[in-house]
Amino acid sequence: MCGIVGLFLKDKALEPKLGAMLSEMLICLTDRGPDSAGIAIYGAATGNEAKITVQSPKPDRDFRGLDAELAKAIGAPVSVAVKSTHAVIRTTPDRVDAARQALQSLRPDIRIMGAGEAVEIYKEVGLPEAVVDRFDLRSMTGTHGIGHTRMATESAVTTMGAHPFSTGADQCLVHNGSLSNHNNVRRELIRDGMSFETENDTEVAAAYLSNRMAHGKNLGEALEGTLSDLDGFFTFVVGTKNGFGVVRDPIACKPAVMAETDQYVAFGSEYRALTKLPGIDNARVWEPEPATVYFWEH
Repeated sequence: MCGIVGLFLKDKALEPKLGAMLSEMLICLTDRGPDSAGIAIYGAATGNEAKITVQSPKPDRDFRGLDAELAKAIGAPVSVAVKSTHAVIRTTPDRVDAARQALQSLRPDIRIMGAGEAVEIYKEVGLPEAVVDRFDLRSMTGTHGIGHTRMATESAVTTMGAHPFSTGADQCLVHNGSLSNHNNVRRELIRDGMSFETENDTEVAAAYLSNRMAHGKNLGEALEGTLSDLDGFFTFVVGTKNGFGVVRDPIACKPAVMAETDQYVAFGSEYRALTKLPGIDNARVWEPEPATVYFWEH
């Protein structure tokens, strides 16, 4: 069943409240997915710093001394900020690929949740409120974000199987539904150089979008491609460094509602996720049309 939320801020005055607003939206949909939950938060990119969000099943072991070891391995400054089972590694943008490679040898049990100049991704097994509290997500600031609470259908209940899935720099996706041709699409994407961490169909959807954008498509064009190339029932909500997009399959049997004001654009699987947003009583509220792409960019 799963529950999805998304919030794209137009009003900078709301940016300090992004984490709190998005967290409460997700907690409202707890009964749609008891297995795992996650949130991606986009902050303002400076151009001078890149971030890699990582997860470890043994954070005390894997994060101890990681900053010094990684800095030595890549020859650049590194800082590591630990939040429970996750940590955000900061370094210079030109050393991100080197840092990712070094992590594989220095800490083979660490898993990368996402990387880029703007995004941080936190996800774990458990209910949304537990995940929100574990990572202090209410205190986070930013420009936009997406979240997901999962009822597993296609793969095991694990941290790596939780959403959001990130397969490109500052790109991530959450999904309600199931894809019927994900194995074929995965094989095609592997032939084109994409790699995968899980057997989850949602990771295939994320990789499909990353692949299309790597070939020069913008977010809107990439989302249009899902309507012809991906089979199944789906609602996708997508984040990029500057953008926020939504698309539903042509049958659109998965619930979805959107709201827009001068301050924000919001998405929820159900309207109750939007009821505490400021100005919601005066918002334009609608159900996104089937086979129609919606996207906004800063």
